[in-house]
Amino acid sequence: MKNLQSAGAVHASSWHEMHREATDLGQRLASQGPWRGIVAISRGGLVPAAILARVLDLRLIDTVCIASYDGREKGPLEVLKPASPELGDGSGWLLVDDVADSGATAERARAMLPKAHYVTLYVKPAGRAFVDAFLREVGQDVWIDFPWDRDPATIG
Repeated sequence: MKNLQSAGAVHASSWHEMHREATDLGQRLASQGPWRGIVAISRGGLVPAAILARVLDLRLIDTVCIASYDGREKGPLEVLKPASPELGDGSGWLLVDDVADSGATAERARAMLPKAHYVTLYVKPAGRAFVDAFLREVGQDVWIDFPWDRDPATIG
């Protein structure tokens, strides 16, 4: 597991790198199933969830929608769409996000689906206690520049 610890660093990820990392995470999770389906935390978890769904051959996909950032600025946490009642306590479901940063989104999602298996591509120290599986640990002050968060007008 690679550990990115640079003070205030921006870790820029490419689409190719993200696909590879989500695939690697999916291969690790395959032996821990069977999984009923995936719950993506919108918006950051949508792309990793789609890749995990292909790797794990899952077709049941749901979302919880939690807003916590406006660009790079942390805002008040707001649940825009809670977990569907059909998910119950989350048993057998993967709860997917791109990063567990402060732990606030993870804590809110965990409250909705306490038995779900919470997975992220990246985890920071403050979010670590909420995550069951992750691909990489990064320093708390590392900003991860995900390709799906970039302004499409600036992508060349």
